[in-house]
Amino acid sequence: MPGPEVLLYGLPLAFLAGFIDAVAGGGGTITLPTLFFMGLSPAQVVATNKLLAIFGSGSATVQYWRKGHVDRALVVRLIPLALLGSAIGASLVRFVNPDAFRTLVGVVILVVGALVLANKSFGLEDRYPGLTARTLALTLPGTFIIGVYDGFLGPGTGTFAMFLFALAGFNLVRASGNARTLNFATNLGAFTFFLIGGQMVWWIGLPMGLANALGATLGARMAMLRGSAFVKWMYGLIVLLVSARLFLG
Repeated sequence: MPGPEVLLYGLPLAFLAGFIDAVAGGGGTITLPTLFFMGLSPAQVVATNKLLAIFGSGSATVQYWRKGHVDRALVVRLIPLALLGSAIGASLVRFVNPDAFRTLVGVVILVVGALVLANKSFGLEDRYPGLTARTLALTLPGTFIIGVYDGFLGPGTGTFAMFLFALAGFNLVRASGNARTLNFATNLGAFTFFLIGGQMVWWIGLPMGLANALGATLGARMAMLRGSAFVKWMYGLIVLLVSARLFLG
């Protein structure tokens, strides 16, 4: 078991992860390897990461929710599908080769990122039409698929969710608010599951969670202040970070 000195680098990295996750997703690409570097077992890493993630995603959700950047009517309909997908994804781990799947997802997220950045107007204006049949036909199955991925592998879940909401017509600030809210729900569900397993390292997860929450609060406020153009720039950066994490394992 590591000593308290690991928090000297764990806290600032958790803060940074919270900041970028609140803007464009991908915070787990920083916190997961950080926890591994501390010397925790794989089970402890996954469980402790969910502990600190609920702080970050929760605080980001509060910021976006208070400023009206979460479409509550839509997100409430999507949360049950995300939770169901996450549970199914977790059960698929033993049947699918995660290394091959990781490479495939790395390619997909690079293609998605390229499409977002190549289209100069994508996500900069809010064109969400409301709860239409087309909106639900896109977001309901999309959310379920993202939930399966989150339960099975995880890195980049928030980034994929942002892309889904942007496709539905939201600007990238509102897409980020919706994605953070959805991610908070899935994190909370996973946290409950891992809590029963007893693998969380509380003395690491709680202070890193508070640092993650502070970073997420700042990141959400920065995204809302600077607008969709800033979020789009950060999105491109996170796509590269998540892809590198997936390709390198």
